[in-house]
Amino acid sequence: MTLKLGKRGQIPPFIVMDVMREANRLDAGGADVVHLEVGQPSTGAPSKVIEAAERMLRSGPLGYTDALGIPELRARIGRHYAEQHGIEVDPARIAVTVGASGAFLLAFLAAFDAGDRVALAAPGYPAYRHILTALDIEPVELVAGPEDRFQPSPRLLDRLDRPIDGLIVASPSNPTGTMLGDAELVELAAWCRSHGVRLISDEIYHGIGYGAPAQTILAHAPEAVAINSFSKYFSMTGWRLGWMVMPPDLARSVECLAQNLVISAPSLSQHAAVAAFDCRDELDGNVRRYAANRDLLLNELPHAGFTHFAPPDGAFYLYADVSHLTNDSLEFCRRMLQEAGVAATPGIDFDSGRGHHFVRFSFAGATDRMAEAARRLRMWKR
Repeated sequence: MTLKLGKRGQIPPFIVMDVMREANRLDAGGADVVHLEVGQPSTGAPSKVIEAAERMLRSGPLGYTDALGIPELRARIGRHYAEQHGIEVDPARIAVTVGASGAFLLAFLAAFDAGDRVALAAPGYPAYRHILTALDIEPVELVAGPEDRFQPSPRLLDRLDRPIDGLIVASPSNPTGTMLGDAELVELAAWCRSHGVRLISDEIYHGIGYGAPAQTILAHAPEAVAINSFSKYFSMTGWRLGWMVMPPDLARSVECLAQNLVISAPSLSQHAAVAAFDCRDELDGNVRRYAANRDLLLNELPHAGFTHFAPPDGAFYLYADVSHLTNDSLEFCRRMLQEAGVAATPGIDFDSGRGHHFVRFSFAGATDRMAEAARRLRMWKR
């Protein structure tokens, strides 16, 4: 007997997770793999977060929290916007979520219906497309190139042949690391406002930059949805904690969805994360290491044949054009892992049209491992 399979699960894989699984398998078998595939800091949570978690574990049982998060954390996140961006955010507009991934799911469900169309840049984070597809929402790719700094723009939006209902922007972006400046954010916000388009901003790499700091979309479009995470700058990937700043018209929908889908974000993570905002000296030390890793790879990878990169303004990725080396980035990365012991992500994960000519390297690890990766790639006989 053949049973029915739901079509919502028939979406493409998140290829970086497949690469990580194979790299972990090789590690478990005794291989020494240098992990440049996954966007995960090699450092753990800040020391004050660990101390707060230990206190919570000793203080008694950890139960469910309000669906939108504990008041202390929502208030501290609101204060964060005043400290970092000089804007006031009402904690009532803040939802604490199960990672930024949970925030995207809640935002898409609350803001869009099946059949709606949501635009996003290609290359871009693949889970946007895949979550939208699973929800029967049509992802509309804006094919962005070096002339656009791989970012959406009103020029690209004006080329669309049909109206859209939403736009996702990411600054700094994954996989390219490029950023949108204030003027570009203002233009995009104005375009969305004039066209009645819901704007969602992925800000999970805020705090990780190598020049001017990233600005939040909330400074220019309080009606937008801003999504952030404790995974990247705060170095808390496994704690599965993120947040979303919602416009008032979405707040009750997001709350009801969270109540039914997840009940609440992890209680221990929420209580401990309040302390994360007081750890900036430690966290900025991590960013200085990312900057050193970035410089090391930009200097060394050209000697291994990787010569063309998207401008890495922020985050911890290099998006390399490898069209002179391969026309099959999936096979290229498979060979790189098997033959050189370096795990990287094929560009096809981020751009279904042109990604076979690109590879993404993550430099979130230890600096000595970056140097080892560069050494191995110089030695690799392709």
